[in-house]
Amino acid sequence: MQHLSIMDRARNALERGDRFPAATLPPVVVDSWQRCRDAGLDPRGAPRQNVLAFSQVNDRREENAALRRLALAEMQLLYSQIAGSNFMIALGDADGIVLDTISDQHFADSAPGRSIIPGSIWDESQRGTNALGLAAMYHKPVAIYGREHYFSCHGHLSCMAAPILNSRGETLGLLDASCAYEARQEHTHALVRMAAAQIENGLIFQECSGSFIFAFHPRMEYLDTISAVLISVGREGGIISLNRPGIKLLEGLPAKIGGHFDELFEAGFGSAMDGLLNGGVIRIRDRAGSSLFMVCRQIGLRRARAAVAVKAERPRKMPPLLQDRNAPAFVCDDAAVRRSIADIGDAAALRMPVHITGETGTGKDLMARHVHQLSGRKGEFIALNCGAVPENLFIAEIFGHERGAFTNARAEGAPGLARAADRGTLFLDEVADIPPAAQTSLLRFLDSMELRAVGGHKTHKVDIQIVSATNRDLQEMVASRAFRADLYYRLNAFTIRLPPLRARSDFGGVVRHLMEELAPGTPITDAAIAELSRRAWPGNIRELKTVLQRALVRRRMEYIDEECFNGIEPATENDQESCALCRPHPLSRTKCREIRAVFRATKGNTSQTARQLGLSRTTVYKHVR
Repeated sequence: MQHLSIMDRARNALERGDRFPAATLPPVVVDSWQRCRDAGLDPRGAPRQNVLAFSQVNDRREENAALRRLALAEMQLLYSQIAGSNFMIALGDADGIVLDTISDQHFADSAPGRSIIPGSIWDESQRGTNALGLAAMYHKPVAIYGREHYFSCHGHLSCMAAPILNSRGETLGLLDASCAYEARQEHTHALVRMAAAQIENGLIFQECSGSFIFAFHPRMEYLDTISAVLISVGREGGIISLNRPGIKLLEGLPAKIGGHFDELFEAGFGSAMDGLLNGGVIRIRDRAGSSLFMVCRQIGLRRARAAVAVKAERPRKMPPLLQDRNAPAFVCDDAAVRRSIADIGDAAALRMPVHITGETGTGKDLMARHVHQLSGRKGEFIALNCGAVPENLFIAEIFGHERGAFTNARAEGAPGLARAADRGTLFLDEVADIPPAAQTSLLRFLDSMELRAVGGHKTHKVDIQIVSATNRDLQEMVASRAFRADLYYRLNAFTIRLPPLRARSDFGGVVRHLMEELAPGTPITDAAIAELSRRAWPGNIRELKTVLQRALVRRRMEYIDEECFNGIEPATENDQESCALCRPHPLSRTKCREIRAVFRATKGNTSQTARQLGLSRTTVYKHVR
C-alpha cells in the first residue's frame, strides 16, 4: 500500500466524513474543520462567494479611513519585500471583509486572485477554514497552509493573516498575504506580523497627535524598532494609548488606558519629563524593578511632531534592488514582448540593424536604448527624430557639413550625428519620415559605413549599431513607393514588434513600474489597476503616464485607488489626432488636427503640406514630429 502523509490521511478522512486525526493537525485547524463540518459545508464543494456592493465597500472604507491610509503604505512596502512570489496582500476590516488588495499580475489573474476582491467576505461560515476569517475570529495571527484550508479548491494556497489591534486589544482590521503553497511561508508570515505592528504604531501617532509619546525598551538599540514599546500620555501623565509590545512587557503592572504614568514607573512623571524633553535617552525603572531605556518620540503639541512621528505615518522608501546590468529598464513580462527581445543580444553582436515597430507611446525609445545597452558598445547613444529635421538639412544633420557648405551652415562646420555615434548606437526615430532624397544617401551609408560631410572631400569609416523605429506601416509605404524597398530591407534585418498597451498581459506591472518612477513608494490598489485596464489607451504608455500624473495631483491621500480616476477622461481617438503640446488647448488642437490630416493625405510630404495650408515648413514640423 502506498504510503500516505499525515495530511493525506487527514484530508481523506475529512472528505469522506470520517473522524480526522486531530492530534496531528494544528488546533486552530482542527477546531475550524469541525465547525465547518457542523455547519454542513462540503469540503469538496465550492465556497459561498458573497461580495458586498461597491457602495457598501466605500462606506466601510470611510469608516476605516485612518487605518486604510496607513495600511496601504505598509502593503506597498510589503509588496516590494516579497514581489515575484505569486502573491496578494489584502486589507480587511474587523469583520473579515476585504477593503483593498495589492498583488502581482500572476496572482491577480488566477482564480483565487479573482475571488479576493474588495467587498469579498471571508467569514469562516462562508469560506471555510482561512487565515483572514480566523484572524478576525481569534484576534491573533493565523497561518493556514495548503490543504489545511477546509475547501479542497484552496489547497494550493498559503494564507497568512494578522489582526491590527488598538490599545484595548480590539481588532480594527486585518492584514493578509496569500500566495502559492510552494512559495515562502513562515518568512512571509513574519513580514505580515511586522507590517501589522507598524500600522498599530502609526495609528498611535495619528490618533494621539496632541499627546506625549514615549518609546522604551530594556535594550537601547531596540528603541528604533517595532519591538519598542510606545506609550502615549496626556499633559498630566494619564495613559491614553499603549501598543502591543507594551502590554506584553508591562504584564502584571496596571498598564491600562486611563491609568497613570506614576503607576508604572518609579520615577514620577514630572521627573521623567525633565530628562525626556531635553531630547536624550533616560534610564528608568518600572514598578517591577526592571531597568528600561526611554526616549520622547513626540512632544504633546499637535503642530510640533518629532521627525520619528512623521516617519511612522509615511511609507518608508526601499533602496533599489541590485539588478542585472543587462536587465531592461522597463516591464517585459508580456509573452509577446519577451519573444521580441529574446534574441536582441545576438542580433547586436552580429551588428544587425534593428527595426522597432509599434503604435505611438508603446516604448520604442526605451527599447532602442535597451538594444544599445545589450550591444555593450562603449560609444554614445545618439537619437534623431527624422520627422523633426527639415528636408534640406537632413543629410547634413546625419553626415555633418564643412564650413560654408550651404546657406546658413554653421561657421565652424559640424561633425554630424553619425560620427558622434561612432562605436555606439544611432537611433533613427520616425524613420518613415526620412525625405526621399536622403533615403539613397542613407542606404549607401548603411552598406559601407563610410560617410562624407556635406561640402567635404574626405571620407570617414565608422562602427555604428543602427536602430530605427516607426509607428507607420513601412511595407505599405514601400508598396506605394513612398519609401525605398532596398532601404526598408536593410533597416529591418531584425524586427521588434511592440504590442499596444491594451493588448499586454503585464498591464498591472506596467502601471506599478510607472508609479514607482513618478512617486516612489506610493501604493496603487488592484481595484485602481482594474479600472485603468478597462480603457482603450490609444496613446499607450505615454497616455497612461499622463493619467497617473493627473491622479497623483488630484489625490487627497497618500495612495491611489479607483476613486482617484473619477473625472479623468481617457483620451479619445480625436485627442490623439493632435500632438501632445496642442492636446490640452482647444484652439491649438483644432489647427493641429488639420495640419496632421493634410500631412497624412500627402503621404508625409512636409513641403506639400506647408504649401496647401500656407504655412512654413517649420510650423508643420512642430505639429507632426
